[in-house]
Amino acid sequence: MDPRAMLAVALEEARTGLAEGGVPVGAALFDAQGRLLGRGRNRRVQEGDPSIHGETDAFRKAGRQRGYGDKVLATTLAPCWYCSGLARQFRIGTLVVGDSVNFRGGLDWLREAGVHVVDVASPECIAMMRDFIAARPDLWNEDIGEE
Repeated sequence: MDPRAMLAVALEEARTGLAEGGVPVGAALFDAQGRLLGRGRNRRVQEGDPSIHGETDAFRKAGRQRGYGDKVLATTLAPCWYCSGLARQFRIGTLVVGDSVNFRGGLDWLREAGVHVVDVASPECIAMMRDFIAARPDLWNEDIGEE
């Protein structure tokens, strides 16, 4: 497993989402051998659907799996409670995170549940979200539920 390579896929999705005018959060789901199963991005703004977060988009695009304990979910930003709930509900075994500086989300809760969290602390992910929050606090506050 190469966490940085997995995160690079999620980062491509985040960049695409930002270019579309959305919140720059990307994610990707991989199997235990590192094969990409699904990738996605936060498309809440683009599609007017509050449930399309990066993690849920990648999860849906991966299709049904026999189990998730050996799966790796890579995301550019620490998951919110909604996406943390998804990881716990389906018992995703490993979470790779690019940025936990701008938002901590449910990382501690996931660790308590036995999820292996790899915090890469990607300077690019951190800067992208910091800059987005400064430029679009309105979209950021809506995305985290602080309207």
